[in-house]
This record gives sequence, structure tokens and C-alpha cells, in this order.
Amino acid sequence: MKIQGKMFLWLSVFVLAVAILYGVWSKEPAGTTALFLAFGLCVMVGYYLAFTARRVDEMAQDNTEADVADEAGELGFFSPHSWQPLALGVGSALAFLAVAVGWWLLYFSLPVIFIGIFGWVFEYYRGANQNQ
Repeated sequence: MKIQGKMFLWLSVFVLAVAILYGVWSKEPAGTTALFLAFGLCVMVGYYLAFTARRVDEMAQDNTEADVADEAGELGFFSPHSWQPLALGVGSALAFLAVAVGWWLLYFSLPVIFIGIFGWVFEYYRGANQNQ
């Protein structure tokens, strides 16, 4: 985490320089304020990461001899043959299309979304995939 803290602190120096130059040249208050706020956010995140790096053990990204796989862990369980994401994708696409075409399309998209959510949540409660 040391390297991330240093990266954010160096980024904050750059954003501060850009904010000062932008403020002097443009004399536009909204963009200048946004850049100074971005500078503040970079300082906060960089300070937090640098401060936290002193408390935790050395991680793989801090070791120059480390491999990419040194910090790899289990990502979780994903259903290999689930059709529910397709139902949610179709229902969501219809719902977003309802914003452009007409709100009446929500009557068709909401049942598809609810069926997809219900099927995804209860996918392993019945049938061949039931946990015993």
C-alpha cells in the first residue's frame, strides 16, 4: 500500500499545479473549485493509504521481487450454467428503453426483472442444484 499512497500524493501535486494554472488562465470559478476539490480528495486518499501502510504488513505490491499471483485469492462462487443474468439483462434493457420510448414498457420489463431476481436468489434451493 506504500506505492499507492505515494502515487496519490504525487497525483495531488499535479492536480494542484493544474488547478492553479487553470484558475489563473481561465478565471472560471466552477472548474477551479472542482480542481481544488480534486486536489483535496487526492491528498486525503494518499494520506490514508500512506498512514495505513505503516500499520499493515508488507503486501505483494510493495515487494519488488513479488509475482502477480502472490496476492491472488479465491474470487468467490459463480453459477456456471445460470440463465438468470440473461433475464435480468433483458428486463433491464427493456426498463431503460422505457425511459426513451414510453413508460408503458415498464409493465413488460418489471415482471421479467422480478422473475430474474427471484430465479437467481432461489436458484440453489430446488432441482439438480439443491444443496443437501
